[in-house]
Amino acid sequence: MSAKNHKNKESQWFGYEKVAPDEKTRRVEGVFDSVAARYDLMNDLMSGGLHRLWKNKFVRMMRPRADRSLLDVAGGTGDIAFRYRALAGDAAKITVCDYNREMLKVGRARAVDRGYLDGFEWVSGDAADLPFEDRRFHLYSISFGLRNVTRIDDALAEARRVLRPGGQFFCLEFSHVKNDLLQKLYDEYSFRVIPQMGEMVADDRESYQYLVESIRQFPKQGELSKRLLNAGFDDVKVTNIMGGIAAIHVANIY
Repeated sequence: MSAKNHKNKESQWFGYEKVAPDEKTRRVEGVFDSVAARYDLMNDLMSGGLHRLWKNKFVRMMRPRADRSLLDVAGGTGDIAFRYRALAGDAAKITVCDYNREMLKVGRARAVDRGYLDGFEWVSGDAADLPFEDRRFHLYSISFGLRNVTRIDDALAEARRVLRPGGQFFCLEFSHVKNDLLQKLYDEYSFRVIPQMGEMVADDRESYQYLVESIRQFPKQGELSKRLLNAGFDDVKVTNIMGGIAAIHVANIY
């Protein structure tokens, strides 16, 4: 497949349903409008709290410092941003950018609850068309958000554009399991339990059915690494978590 034909191929898929790209964007926004208030609770239930450990590892890998500005994309509820602040200190400069305004509302409220009244910028924006100037940030992070972006390759190019020379890209995302037995168990849990849990806890089975399907449509580890290189990044490294249930991609700009 040529690079041209390969680009943004996920833009036509909403889970397993084929749709127009603009329709995908609209429907993904609807999903997160629906789940925003209980998003973090559902993450705890779905992962048995393990997502907290994964995120802690993810943020530690960034080596947080107050002099390293962070852009956290699709991070509206502040989960990554607050972890970065806790390690980098009160002088840290953190920008949270999310397409969904409901998620940003949750994040702002959580920041106030924690006494974080400054040091954060909350911006509504599209990952594939970021509202920031070139070479602004030292670090770019996206956690469990890239698979919901309509135009993934455009988002990777935008990440490259807004990072300074010497900057780093970090992505934590559900990925693809390597072991066949683990894959069968994971599929059974994903397709039988998670949508039912969404119905019971969030009164929204369909949104969680989409989230499960979106994981299966997301690029495999090696493919995403190649697409990061195509976007202009250097030295891409992958860390699998729990046999590939999740993966952390780190890419540099030299």
